[in-house]
Amino acid sequence: MSSQGYPADTERQEESYGMPQQRTTEPDPQPSSAPAAERPAKGPVRDRYLDLLRSIALVRVVVYHLFGWAWLTVLFPSMGVMFALAGSLMARSLNRPALSVIRGRVRRLLPPLWAFSAVVLVLLFAGGWNPAEESSDGPTWGLIEVLNYIVPIGAPPFPWHIGSKSGLLEDTWAVQAAGPLWYLRAYLWFVVASPLLLWAFRKAPWPTLIAPLGLTAIVGTGLVKIPGETGNAVTDFAVYGGCWVLGFAHQEGLLKQIPRYVAVSCSALLMAFGLWWASGHLGPDGWDLNDIPLAQATWSFGFVVILLQYSPSWETLPGRLARWDKWITLSNNRAVTIYLWHNMLIMATIPILDPLYELPFMQNDQAVAALDATYLIWMFFLVWPLIGLMIAAVGWIEDVAAKRKPRLWPDGTRREGAGAGSRRRRG
Repeated sequence: MSSQGYPADTERQEESYGMPQQRTTEPDPQPSSAPAAERPAKGPVRDRYLDLLRSIALVRVVVYHLFGWAWLTVLFPSMGVMFALAGSLMARSLNRPALSVIRGRVRRLLPPLWAFSAVVLVLLFAGGWNPAEESSDGPTWGLIEVLNYIVPIGAPPFPWHIGSKSGLLEDTWAVQAAGPLWYLRAYLWFVVASPLLLWAFRKAPWPTLIAPLGLTAIVGTGLVKIPGETGNAVTDFAVYGGCWVLGFAHQEGLLKQIPRYVAVSCSALLMAFGLWWASGHLGPDGWDLNDIPLAQATWSFGFVVILLQYSPSWETLPGRLARWDKWITLSNNRAVTIYLWHNMLIMATIPILDPLYELPFMQNDQAVAALDATYLIWMFFLVWPLIGLMIAAVGWIEDVAAKRKPRLWPDGTRREGAGAGSRRRRG
């Protein structure tokens, strides 16, 4: 038994596939002639539909950061989906004492972050970066801000340029490396706020569900301006707060009480409003919803409602999707690792590809032009093996953080002869 009076394996099962998390569904009990003492206990069954959504979201994030296609934020709002899935499992987990749930989430988040931060900070300090000298708020505050690489309660500092453009990594690599850390900050604050949010949702579900959209309309449109990183944090919390609470609504069964045609119709109207708002507030990258908070909030909210309304709660992937089972399992088991490292690994493809220009058969304008035209495609195909190598190198830290036995390549493959208890721990 754990110190909170719950079986230790229960928490590990509910948190088994990395951040963001998802709900699980209990299978119907099956009749059996074997005595109960002789039958292995059955753990919660994975909801493979939600696993699929998370995998799609992760792939979309990698593709977006590589190609920079603004329309991807409209095609599939990955961040809204990921926050909704995390909110759903958080609501389920809060059937246990809140402090133990928060402690478990934080415990699982920090060690993978520490591994990533250690590499980034070593590279930054080796490149001559001094946060005490570069902080506009003074040297003491500059050093304090570095602690956000350890516990992401705020935005970590980084230089906009370090090294040289002709170096192994381009001089803006630190900006790209620190880019994904905003998500961990927002996730951490949502986790800490979840007990209060869930209490408010159960007392007044509809006001709690709609409130983040109202807050976004205030702080995300410039009506009220909060300067600096505090403003960014509040805006992120508002933009994706609706999706997080939608996860509550999904877990608590509120969405299923709404007729599907009503939910889909209202969601379509909300999404249409989001696109209309975006059309009049295009940012520097056009239709990139990341630059248009109110459009991002409304489009993501409506999109997530539709996804969750049609949630089939698969215990196994159906039809042709079954062939992707191992990859989906792997990406869910290593969601934190993939998310943290993918930007740096995208940049790591450049020093691997650039030597191709020096090959003898590349010494003509036609060959150089062909490589220039297909460079991003080559980066796309190369980044996935690099992600695989990173999963094998540091992904096991996610298992250690979750108090599981470290696994090199957790794609769900079971060793022949493994016992039922071993299979259950693998999730």
